[in-house]
Amino acid sequence: MIGIYFSGTGNTRHCVEKFIQEYDPAGEACSIESGNAVEEICAHNEIIMGYPVQFSNIPKILQDFIVDHSSIWKNKRIFVIATMGLFSGDGAGLLARLLTQYGAILIGGLHLKMPDSIGDKKALKRTLTQNQALVSKAEQKIEKAVQELKNNHPPQDGIGFLKHLAGLFGQRLYFYNKTNAYSDNLKIDRNKCVQCGRCILICPMKNISMREGQVIPSSKCTMCYRCISFCPAQAITLLGKRVYEPCHIEKYL
Repeated sequence: MIGIYFSGTGNTRHCVEKFIQEYDPAGEACSIESGNAVEEICAHNEIIMGYPVQFSNIPKILQDFIVDHSSIWKNKRIFVIATMGLFSGDGAGLLARLLTQYGAILIGGLHLKMPDSIGDKKALKRTLTQNQALVSKAEQKIEKAVQELKNNHPPQDGIGFLKHLAGLFGQRLYFYNKTNAYSDNLKIDRNKCVQCGRCILICPMKNISMREGQVIPSSKCTMCYRCISFCPAQAITLLGKRVYEPCHIEKYL
């Protein structure tokens, strides 16, 4: 078994690594950004695959990864972990439906509520204690799911027709345009930016560059919020106009 994930601020990475460690202490997990991700998928028949739900949908970077490597999923047994700040309805089912189009076999699904990573919107901000409690509860749910999987009764969060309707009408229909393509809305405040270049290094899409001494975003943002959460000057925004809280999993462990 291998863990495969895409993770912006670390929530999904933490959950997939926790699941793999509980299931098999010798097991490993790797990001789709890793150079050996495809090789690892090809080498394993059972895969724990995790992603962060965005507007009840799959991040564009992960959609592209799956489609671009459509031939590697046939007969792979996949358990989906969907992390979310609030609600998805069918997060696990959504990824499962895409994978089964290319021959994957769904084992089950797990939904995990984690600290909200949208640092430039105040609506879902919680206290540090509340976020730590969310992570602890998610870890307990992972431990239970691992035992259920070992007993051949894996959880089925987000799976089925009714969950599909909940995800579709709960969010996805209203926000489809936010996730059907990469975003060009990333903004960098030149008055705050200290040109440290950290955002350039950590962007999974190589969407940010330095030009003539200025840090410039392009039009291929996958809305992972990694650059926003790790900018030391809080100079980057996407959906909002100011950063309320830089969010990354290390704060809550």
